[in-house]
Amino acid sequence: MPCSQQLKNHLPRFHLLLFLLAFAGAPASFGEKFAGIADTPPMGWNSWNHYECEIDENLVRETADAMVANGMRDAGYLYVNLDDCWQGERDKDGFIRADAARFPSGMKALADYVHSKGLKIGLYSDAGKMTCAKRPGSQGYEYQDALQYSRWGIDYLKYDWCHTGEGEAQRNAREAYSTIRDALNAAGRPVILSICEWGGSKPWEWGAEVGHLWRTGPDIVNCWQCQYGHGIWDSLGVLNIFDQQEAYRSYAGPGHWNDPDMLEVGNLPTLSENRAHFALWAMLAAPLIVGTDLVNLDENVLKVLTNKDVIAVNQDKLGIQAFGIFKTPTIDYWAKPLDGGDWAIAILNRTDEPREIHANWPVFNAVDDLTGRVLDFYRDKYAIKDLWTGKSAGTTAEPLKTTIDARDVLIYRFSLQPQ
Repeated sequence: MPCSQQLKNHLPRFHLLLFLLAFAGAPASFGEKFAGIADTPPMGWNSWNHYECEIDENLVRETADAMVANGMRDAGYLYVNLDDCWQGERDKDGFIRADAARFPSGMKALADYVHSKGLKIGLYSDAGKMTCAKRPGSQGYEYQDALQYSRWGIDYLKYDWCHTGEGEAQRNAREAYSTIRDALNAAGRPVILSICEWGGSKPWEWGAEVGHLWRTGPDIVNCWQCQYGHGIWDSLGVLNIFDQQEAYRSYAGPGHWNDPDMLEVGNLPTLSENRAHFALWAMLAAPLIVGTDLVNLDENVLKVLTNKDVIAVNQDKLGIQAFGIFKTPTIDYWAKPLDGGDWAIAILNRTDEPREIHANWPVFNAVDDLTGRVLDFYRDKYAIKDLWTGKSAGTTAEPLKTTIDARDVLIYRFSLQPQ
């Protein structure tokens, strides 16, 4: 049997031309992801946490407009990401199409609009035959979907893990995500790949070679500390997820990030909780993907999201995740090494009551086992900047005395002073 006929028989849904394009003219090497597009944690918006399946092109356009008008774009939020439910049916040749009722102008026109605002656009798909919302998945169509995304001008892909089989029949996660990585490379347009398989296959151990970020655990939900069961899976609150992250810190760095899930900032009931959530994710060097209504965003929440000093902690070019230097059942101290010898220190009030802080800094001397960086308050003197107010909080020569609200985080930048 001729080789071309064998290919056709083995690829019933896949054009031979696409196969040859993918393997004969790829602009990037197989086995490599796109480099240089996530050297700091990605920042943007995602539709799921607030809207779930209730999305359409008007919402996306309005959100892009809002990100420009409210200053979020200029603060670094560049990605406008559609989660599940944008998909329609595949055409007769197997190419994925947008839901025509929700996106009548088509995805290319929507991407062009988002790009015209100085922003980038992302989509969602799934490594299974269906998405979590039972829209068409990408299994068996990886190269075709990647080519379609490239034609539309897509910049970011969140790739989920529903309907991938069970037990021995389940897909191998590393193989599945490597396949979509290679498909994106073959299509030629640089795309951030977000690995979203919930940590089941320990993607932190292999994800750096495959994607730009990987989920470290279950879905987040808009509560401070809680756990909701959904049959065979659970969703967790902000503090529950934060408490799991220190174990993964050695795997994070420029171009490859631990992802504790999207931000619920704007969806939590108190300003303190929203502020704490944002500060903790900044300290984790986590992607800052906001999941709330940006068109009607509360002004105080906007100030949190666009705080340039806290964003700078998250976007620090060293890309080092914070570690705990002092923990109690009520108050935690976390330290994050920054470029140029600076440090960020966050103080977390885990409780439902305000707490008085009396920080005698030499008590918190610490060594970062990951980097070898040393916090020695006997040897070194630091100027302290309160990142919420932008004002000086003195130096480490004197104790810090203040009060921290319930379920809140104080966050400071420590700058080394000349001897």
